[in-house]
Amino acid sequence: MSILAHRLKESRNKINKIQFDMAKYLGITESAYQKYELGISEPKIENLIKLADCFDVSIDYLTGRTDNPKLNA
Repeated sequence: MSILAHRLKESRNKINKIQFDMAKYLGITESAYQKYELGISEPKIENLIKLADCFDVSIDYLTGRTDNPKLNA
């Protein structure tokens, strides 16, 4: 599992949402979102931004460029 896939799942669980909720938030199918968490596909940049905003973390954290989830750190 990629870092992105792992952190998407971890971040989603922290806010007590299910995959269906995230898919609806992004305007995609649930199976498309599931593929993000399985590491089969990656979100488009606009969806990555939305996910980072929803989880209140940086894109750098989601993609593994930093281990610090805080924004502006």
